[in-house]
Amino acid sequence: MPRPHDQATSPTPASALAATVTAPERSAARRSPSAPGRRGPADPVKSLLHDHRDLCERAVDPLEIAAGLEAHGLTDRTAARYRHRDVFSLAEELYARIPPRTREPAVTGPPDPGPDTEARAGWTLLALLPGAACLATAGVLRLTEGVLGDGTRALVTVVGAVLACLALRLCLSRGPLRAPEGAVRAGMYGCWLLSYAVYGEELLAQVMTGGPDGPWDGTPAPLLGLAAAVAPAAWCAHLFAVHAHRKLSGSRALEEFGAGVRPLLLAAVALFLVALLPLLYLAGLGLGGTGTPVAAAALGVLFFVARLLAAHGLPEPGTVALAAACAVEAAAPALVLASRLPGLEPLAQPVNALVSAGGTGAVPALACGAAALGLLVHASFALSRASAHTRP
Repeated sequence: MPRPHDQATSPTPASALAATVTAPERSAARRSPSAPGRRGPADPVKSLLHDHRDLCERAVDPLEIAAGLEAHGLTDRTAARYRHRDVFSLAEELYARIPPRTREPAVTGPPDPGPDTEARAGWTLLALLPGAACLATAGVLRLTEGVLGDGTRALVTVVGAVLACLALRLCLSRGPLRAPEGAVRAGMYGCWLLSYAVYGEELLAQVMTGGPDGPWDGTPAPLLGLAAAVAPAAWCAHLFAVHAHRKLSGSRALEEFGAGVRPLLLAAVALFLVALLPLLYLAGLGLGGTGTPVAAAALGVLFFVARLLAAHGLPEPGTVALAAACAVEAAAPALVLASRLPGLEPLAQPVNALVSAGGTGAVPALACGAAALGLLVHASFALSRASAHTRP
């Protein structure tokens, strides 16, 4: 017969199994992700990586991941849900979690100065071609004045315009002004605005005096000045892109980057305007004009900001702004013509008041100036996003 002491000290099989499980092991079992009572992701960054795996695998540096996350609506404030202080630190962890074999190595050093210098020289030369084509056409017309007939001079003008358009198209296909394909509507609006810059003021003057009643005398000086300003526009866009990318590399928060890019944008626009005004003035003097047309300067700024947005993957706002300027310019003579109908005389009063205050050039100046100002305000927000400064 067993003694009472032996019965007290002899554990049952169930109690022996329970005794072998220590307290730390029971705690680890409760923390195990495989525990049936656990719900929700144990690692929030892992779930984010699963949702954006394609973005992370294609990125060659953390900046591309940060820009992509921002484009999907993730901000520094929402990054706190993933236990990070900002989007940049979150992007660094996502980049570190991608196996190295699934992505290309990031470029750690500065680019090779040789090819970069050659590329800059290439697109700079292309940017000079539109102005050179217009200047050559104007020179031929000036030298052959009184020698060639009207038909021959018109043919020279058409040939020069075609060459300038081809040169501009070639320039916009490379360099800092290059934008994705599909900007057909923007090109149509641009052609309208350039045509109005040459013939629009004379057309409006004839309409307001009972016409139109004859050929319009064009003023090609704005066209020559704007064509010559393509090269400064390319360099201003290049400087903005370079400094914005440096600001992106040195920023640690999206708000910090946005606050640093907005002054760069304003400086780029101001620098382009400083280069544009003398070119318009010289073109006016060379072709018999007087002073610097305000409308042409406003049109140049509108073109520059619209192309800057398109070069950073945002062509739609520029297209809308160009269309709005076209609508205002087309509405001015249309209202004057419509006011000739009985009972519609008040339609011409806004145009009459505007022309009385600033001449016929006030219409394109108002149209292009308002569109350029609105587009610049939009660009100050759109181009302050990191996603606008990453390469696809």
